[in-house]
Amino acid sequence: MNQDQVSGGSQLDASWPRPPAYRYEILDLNSQVGNFIPLADIRMGTLVHDIEYHPGQGAKLARAAGTSAKIMKEPASQCLVRLPSGVEKLIDSRRRATSGIVPNPHHGALKLRKAGQSRWLGRRLIVHGVAMTPVDHPHGGGEGRTKGGRPSVSPWGKPTKAGFRAVVGVGKRRI
Repeated sequence: MNQDQVSGGSQLDASWPRPPAYRYEILDLNSQVGNFIPLADIRMGTLVHDIEYHPGQGAKLARAAGTSAKIMKEPASQCLVRLPSGVEKLIDSRRRATSGIVPNPHHGALKLRKAGQSRWLGRRLIVHGVAMTPVDHPHGGGEGRTKGGRPSVSPWGKPTKAGFRAVVGVGKRRI
């Protein structure tokens, strides 16, 4: 009787479905989220983050919370990557990236409860130059609200708008 029970048990074990063999083998590096591997080893269409721009310098691209870049196509020496901004950039395939998406996608959705909470985060308040005194800012002073009467400048008098170089040079070299 003992032999029948043992043999019946072994038949039962043999009839159970066994997991596929690949479960016990080392999986492909691409399928594991969080691996920091060269772009040449990553499949096309994979989402990646923390991409190196120069070798050994560390992650420079797609590092913000909840962002990722997508591998578009893989030429031999360079890899086309679509960055979170939508720009497609050719990056050397030897550069490394982390597979997956940066965690904490709700980072920007945090609602601050009071003004002091932004100060705890190291953010200081912003005061417009026209609200200051003339001692503190070139735009300051005047009765009531004024536009300042001059092009936008920093508190130290340097021009701040984009086309200031062209405006500053106008009329300087007349013969």
